Amino acid sequence: MSPDSLANVSQAAAMVTSNVALYTAWIGMFLMVALSGIGSALGTVMDGQASVAAMKKRDDIFANCMILSALPGTQGLYGFGAFFLLKAKIVPGMSMESAVAILGAGLIVGLVCLMSAFQQGRVVASGIESIGNGNDVFSKTLVLAVYPELYAIISFAAAFLISTGI
Repeated sequence: MSPDSLANVSQAAAMVTSNVALYTAWIGMFLMVALSGIGSALGTVMDGQASVAAMKKRDDIFANCMILSALPGTQGLYGFGAFFLLKAKIVPGMSMESAVAILGAGLIVGLVCLMSAFQQGRVVASGIESIGNGNDVFSKTLVLAVYPELYAIISFAAAFLISTGI
């Protein structure tokens, strides 16, 4: 093999590695936004359904239902915010290590926010059902719904720390 051929093979290998790194990083970004958005959609739909059922019993609770139903929507915002933190780190020629870090951040934020939003939706739906039955549990439901939210915030913080290490 001539030296020119070896140089061409080396350039081709570097280009393939660079493309794989870019694809890996973008997969992480897509998972981050998609999974956190799916979790928020599931949680808010669950709470919207509980709200409609509760308002059949008491039509004066719409404001409380609306506030509580919106809570699982924040996890989608964390995924979107983490996307903006990491987007600038995706550049042509990036290392595979950076790409895997972004993929990892995407999985962390995406999966944690998916589960957090869904489970928060369950907590809130129970509270809304109880409010519909005449119990004064709005503020208690709000406090209890913060617990699953905490883990979504931690995942966002992890994405921030990962972004500073890239």
